[in-house]
Amino acid sequence: MKEREALLQRAVEARRMGRTAEAVAALRAVLDITPNDPVAHNMLGLIALEREDFPQARAHFAKAADADPAEAALWMNLASAERGTGHAEGERIALRRAIDIDQRNLMAQIRMAQLQQRLGERQDAADSWGKVLALSAAMGDVPPALSETLDAARSYVRAQKADFAAFIEAQVAEDLTAASLLSKRRFQACLDHEFGRRPIYQNHCSGLHYPFLPADEFFDRSHFPWMEKLEQSTDAIRAEFLALVEQHGGAVRPYVRQEAGTPENKWTALDGSLDWGAVFLWEYGVRNDALCAACPETVAALEALPRADIPGRAPSAFFSLLKPHSHIPAHTGVTNTRAIIHLPLIVPPDCAFRVGGETRSWQEGTAFAFDDTIDHEAWNKSDHLRVVLIFDVWNPHLSLEEQMLLKQFYATADASRDKNRASV
Repeated sequence: MKEREALLQRAVEARRMGRTAEAVAALRAVLDITPNDPVAHNMLGLIALEREDFPQARAHFAKAADADPAEAALWMNLASAERGTGHAEGERIALRRAIDIDQRNLMAQIRMAQLQQRLGERQDAADSWGKVLALSAAMGDVPPALSETLDAARSYVRAQKADFAAFIEAQVAEDLTAASLLSKRRFQACLDHEFGRRPIYQNHCSGLHYPFLPADEFFDRSHFPWMEKLEQSTDAIRAEFLALVEQHGGAVRPYVRQEAGTPENKWTALDGSLDWGAVFLWEYGVRNDALCAACPETVAALEALPRADIPGRAPSAFFSLLKPHSHIPAHTGVTNTRAIIHLPLIVPPDCAFRVGGETRSWQEGTAFAFDDTIDHEAWNKSDHLRVVLIFDVWNPHLSLEEQMLLKQFYATADASRDKNRASV
């Protein structure tokens, strides 16, 4: 074995100095000693590859890989020789062997994606490029050449997804057009998520999280058969709001009121500001009799609805005022046991509301319901005030039995807290 090591060292040194014939002679001498030596065959393959003698390179790399099949670099070299001979399937097999050894082999994944792209295997190429992008995501400094490859990969994946999306949507267009609004909205969200056009948001509750309720951004109107009747009161409710503000302007208070000493956060800009103001008719279950007396039709419309009645928590109902050029930052609510209703009263242009992956423009007199434990935000980019009546009701996916159990839970929890406070 000492002779083999000496010959291999001589070959390496001779090749480094450009004495190729001497290197080849030393390597052939190694093969006389160990005919299947993977190192010697690999070096002879590299020399043949440099000479663009691809058949000879392929022969040596194949013997090297057969002798040491667990070495991914040998299969990568064989793939290079196969490509030089124009043998695409041989290249694919060699690259697959390298990837099977280590799925994190970035160069093998890149070359597989390039091969599939050359062969016009668009979906397979996009899948392989996706693996490349996933592997490279954790890399720190990316070399310029690799950066260019990754940029091209992103463009390819985007284009393939767009083409595939267009194909799928064309095939389902007729059935989708005929579908109900609920089916259409949910299926379109499914497609948009599948094709990377939008994320799917989950509930994030700062308080009670009720398991297994659908995390739907906007609830379907069919859950609220009373919504149309509420909308018929829009003009009357708007008129009462305008009269209320004129007579009781001081009733408008900042919606955001943080405790003193609260560290700076996303709400700091709105803290104590009337940029986002509110006039509460009910606040956490407490009725403001004076303001309710000034809005009899609004109160009648609200009291006709199946609102939650949880002392100290619900219902709440208020006029929400968003001044011109104001923004309510993205946030999530307390509990998914409720649905939040918006009845838009005054909506200038350039006002919008986003819940999760869907953005809507308010339409005066058109109510909607949403889950406020899903990330949401609002903005008024106009030069005029925006006003919406906001209130809460039970989440429509809760049964009456569950509603009663929740009321009992809150009553018991509050009684326990009061008892503990009294004993201190």
